[in-house]
Amino acid sequence: MCGIVGIVGKSTVNQTIYDALTVLQHRGQDAAGIVTVDMNAFRLRKANGLVKDVFEPKHMQRLQGNAGIGHVRYPTAGSSSASEAQPFYVNSPFGISLAHNGNLTNTIELAASLVTKRRHVNTTSDSEILLNLLADELQETR
Repeated sequence: MCGIVGIVGKSTVNQTIYDALTVLQHRGQDAAGIVTVDMNAFRLRKANGLVKDVFEPKHMQRLQGNAGIGHVRYPTAGSSSASEAQPFYVNSPFGISLAHNGNLTNTIELAASLVTKRRHVNTTSDSEILLNLLADELQETR
């Protein structure tokens, strides 16, 4: 099962998320990711590997922000490529990031509906599908 952590604080949360992901990871994990945000920007780092291998000091320095989410992946759907590591991020209509633990049973149908709405999905991950559905609904309510 994947591990997910989310933290909102008064100061930078990158190290706390890193520490939490280290505790959550176990044998079989194949990828890790962290996204942080402040009033100016989202900052994302994700790759295949253990937490200690994905986040070098230079990456941690870039992950500034007082809110963030982290994810360690044990793939059950999609592929195990680095592009399918989470969290996922989209710009439209607002900046949104998502980490999801579980499998959608209607991924194919949902992906097809996104294509008809001209939303681009980069991977076969059901989590990216879910994020784009959320973004599409937010766009509709704007």
